[in-house]
Amino acid sequence: MSSLTEKDRPIVQLLLNTGTCPRCILRFCCVGSQTLYRCPYKDLMKDLKEFLKNNQEKEDTVCFDVADPPCKRIRLEHTEEGPDELNHNGALQQIPSVNNENTAMENSAVKVCNVCLGILQEFCEADFVKKVCQKVNSADYQFTSFVFSVSLPPQLSVRERAAWLLVKQEMGKLGLPLAKDDIVQLKEAYKWIIHPQLSEELGVPADGKSLFEVSVVFAHPETEEECRFLATACPDCFKPAKNKQSVFTRMAVIKALEKIKEEDFLKHFPCPPTSPKSLCVALEIQCNNGAVFVAGRYNKYSRNLPQTPWIIDGERKLESSVEELISEHLMAEFKADSFNFSSSGREDVDVRTLGNGRPFAIELVNPRRIRFTAEDMKGLQQTINNSSDKIQVRDLQLVTRSAIGRMKEGEEEKTKTYSALIWTDKAIQKEDIVFLDDIKELKLDQKTPLRVLHRRPLAVRCRIIHTMRSEYIDEHHFRLHLKTQAGTYIKEFVHGDFGRTKPNIGSLLNRTADILELDVESVDVDWPPALDN
Repeated sequence: MSSLTEKDRPIVQLLLNTGTCPRCILRFCCVGSQTLYRCPYKDLMKDLKEFLKNNQEKEDTVCFDVADPPCKRIRLEHTEEGPDELNHNGALQQIPSVNNENTAMENSAVKVCNVCLGILQEFCEADFVKKVCQKVNSADYQFTSFVFSVSLPPQLSVRERAAWLLVKQEMGKLGLPLAKDDIVQLKEAYKWIIHPQLSEELGVPADGKSLFEVSVVFAHPETEEECRFLATACPDCFKPAKNKQSVFTRMAVIKALEKIKEEDFLKHFPCPPTSPKSLCVALEIQCNNGAVFVAGRYNKYSRNLPQTPWIIDGERKLESSVEELISEHLMAEFKADSFNFSSSGREDVDVRTLGNGRPFAIELVNPRRIRFTAEDMKGLQQTINNSSDKIQVRDLQLVTRSAIGRMKEGEEEKTKTYSALIWTDKAIQKEDIVFLDDIKELKLDQKTPLRVLHRRPLAVRCRIIHTMRSEYIDEHHFRLHLKTQAGTYIKEFVHGDFGRTKPNIGSLLNRTADILELDVESVDVDWPPALDN
């Protein structure tokens, strides 16, 4: 059971008289009952008036008849004397007398709260909750729970500071301390009120770990006007940022409030805070679902298809890519805003990927649809495969964000198997190339290839050719099967890249060699798990 006690009386009178709403009064009286904040606004105002009419001098309690969790109470240790009444230069302003309960009650008619700017008033009402839920329902998301977040106008922190200083002074007269942390935070109180209403309207529970977020952004037209004095007092806290419309962000204001001295604050901001000219506005009501991750393996059968969109100087070179052929179907089915594609390595535009394919993962950002069975994924895989003869996917499945890390783990220690069609300028016989089969664990020094120097740092990388197997075709052609360390530049190992890769096939055969075709035959990464497709 939560209650106000006799020592709360002067605080209630003081705050009511200066234009503070009932729920903010409960916050500054350190009342921690969630249920109490959910009481109708008019009932709370009525109960506070009844409380003020109770003139018993003993520490009796006027209880609000609701069942509560444990109450958050102020500390009762004695503290030093509160600050003396300060004049206009220093200065807690003189507050009109609050000993007359009639004065407090006359000023308590419904008006915009001078602390919360209406957040704990109008925006706690059923009409606003319905407006939020209409926005959620119209967005057509799949979700089984929600987390609610709220962004408040930055000057609320300023007004809260002014109200705290006022109440702290009043508490000091009673020999009681009031730390900032004792006060129930505005966001906390607001969520106590809103959560059960949203939960009932949406038909799902509120859950702090939910991936589906409902957020409300509040704004107020007087933010800059009320925060400008902080920029003068603490200019280093307010640095313009390219992506911010105003320097007065919540974090910048909080940082300045931590830095400014109490007496400087009181010189520039009224205490108690004045009644605002207008109510807050709900600037945005947004929904966002946590990302969904899909993984699989792809085969690429075209020698004219890049892995990702091929754009040079703003001009697109080829009409499609592996990434787009896969993602366009996932985007459509999951109804996502965007995607991020990653894979275990990449092949050149003219290189095929055969065998079991190359592992890939796609992050689908803010998906509307999230419920997919294994059978649904199998059908989606078939849709992708039927849409193009350039690629095929297998083992398509939902995975977690953390599981994707396995695709990248020890990437350079993994092995890959290739098949290369090689041309030589001088005629060769089978016996000229058979020695390649006996070479094991050949160490290469590969300087960054000229063809990728525009996007890779210049470095010399040590790579290993584990095994080779030659297959003679004719006097100028043979096929070479290689098992190599991941990250080896195979084309450069064949032609030498003007001596930037040593040794190379040309130097080993003592003639000019070039590569005509290259296929990736296997990427030896044991992920994602194979499925029975």
